[in-house]
Amino acid sequence: MQSGLERVRIVLVRPRGAGNVGAAARAMKNCGAGDLAIVRPRARLAAAERMAVHARELVRGARVVNDIATAVADCRMVVGTTSRAGGYRAGAEDLAALAPALLTQAEAGPVAVLFGPEDHGLSNADLRHCQRLCSIDTSDEYASLNLAQAVLLVCWELRRAARRAVPRPPAIAPAPAAAVEALYDHLQEALLRIGFLNPQNPEHLMFTLRALFGRTTLSEHDVRILRGMARQMEWAAGERGATGEPMIASGGVAAASVPRSRRAP
Repeated sequence: MQSGLERVRIVLVRPRGAGNVGAAARAMKNCGAGDLAIVRPRARLAAAERMAVHARELVRGARVVNDIATAVADCRMVVGTTSRAGGYRAGAEDLAALAPALLTQAEAGPVAVLFGPEDHGLSNADLRHCQRLCSIDTSDEYASLNLAQAVLLVCWELRRAARRAVPRPPAIAPAPAAAVEALYDHLQEALLRIGFLNPQNPEHLMFTLRALFGRTTLSEHDVRILRGMARQMEWAAGERGATGEPMIASGGVAAASVPRSRRAP
């Protein structure tokens, strides 16, 4: 039986323990997932193969890459796992609620679920590559899960969601992650040029924009339109710079973008 998990890529980011990598591969095979990527492993993969037992081929065939962008470049949705709350992680969704949406996107192409290293999970820099975040319901007293346990629970929940309903292809084909990431980089450059972002901490508002766009499906056509807007902002910033008008505001949102005659007294 095909569960839909064959199009879900499990991405282990900087895993430390060979036992955890091997056990994660076993969990994947238990649930029918077969696409494993490993980003800059600190674990010995030869030892992980031995721990994987009958899932050795998943470890042996894993794509081993140097960065998350490469691991998810062709994915139509990228979901990060987190056990922490607050800050940029406040919008994390319950896994059971998110699973149907992830499987629906998988009908259009590969999707990815990211798991961070055992000692501290995904960093804020890692989360930049995720359109959405998910969490697993655990006790508030001790929310941290072993890496392999987390992989098992995610794959099991996705398998259950696939058995409950047959996912339909999304109405809008989502753009691949590489195109979306290039859009965010372009938007950040343009928003810095017009003074909308604070150059000392541009990521603060960029995380909000990522969450905003992550709640919808960006098609390749949408990406082209938004990048066109970014190019126009860059052109307008160059024109304003040529006339000697101020370019960067100090508060993160450009006061200079509002004509003086329209500013509040």
